[in-house]
Amino acid sequence: MAPPSKYSPEFREEAVQLALESSKSVADVARELGMHPETLRTWVRRHEREHGNQDEPLSVEERARLKELECRNRELEMEVSFLKKAAAYFAKEPR
Repeated sequence: MAPPSKYSPEFREEAVQLALESSKSVADVARELGMHPETLRTWVRRHEREHGNQDEPLSVEERARLKELECRNRELEMEVSFLKKAAAYFAKEPR
């Protein structure tokens, strides 16, 4: 008999949904949640077996658009980071 899980069924379902909907890898999502990546990978595989892979594969155009949007998102994240640093710098500077 397996020991009781330290993760609630609700947490498992939310973690699986996050992993499936995120553009990040399962390992990255697992690290963010503070859990072992293989545990989350197992949950995702079980979910896909039980529910089937409901999403159709992306077309070539969709993949290209997704890659383009991910690149643009990274650029915007860097710009926001820079602007936050600049705002903090100018907020400290005496006038």
